[in-house]
Amino acid sequence: MGLDQYAYTRPQRKRNSDEDISIMEWRKHNRLQGWMQNLWESKGCPNAQTDGNEMGEFNLVELELTSQDIDNLESAINNFELPESSGFFWGSDSYFWNDENDKPFPDNEYWYKETDLRFVNEARKAINNKNRVFYSCWY
Repeated sequence: MGLDQYAYTRPQRKRNSDEDISIMEWRKHNRLQGWMQNLWESKGCPNAQTDGNEMGEFNLVELELTSQDIDNLESAINNFELPESSGFFWGSDSYFWNDENDKPFPDNEYWYKETDLRFVNEARKAINNKNRVFYSCWY
């Protein structure tokens, strides 16, 4: 159990997931999850699974990312500004977990930084090729 996160592309003309292509997966990257949830809330919680809650949960929700969202994410990554976030089974803090007794990473580095920047590049390529980019999570 835990936080599983996915990014994928979909051709512009398709509305369903028949032609989705995975571009990145993360496991228990709680700071990215917090950033994406804040983005989702700022967009008015599209596709919310409400079950009677006013706002709903950001679990199993498909969030479409724009070019501007990707630019903002890249800035947050490079400036070490992904928000501290926690949840049930979300794991240790993404900025301070490593294999050496939970010691902090060097300045401007963290466990997922390379993966996150690779995602930014793949997302930009997809958008430039007229595809849509989505983020989803399951916890």
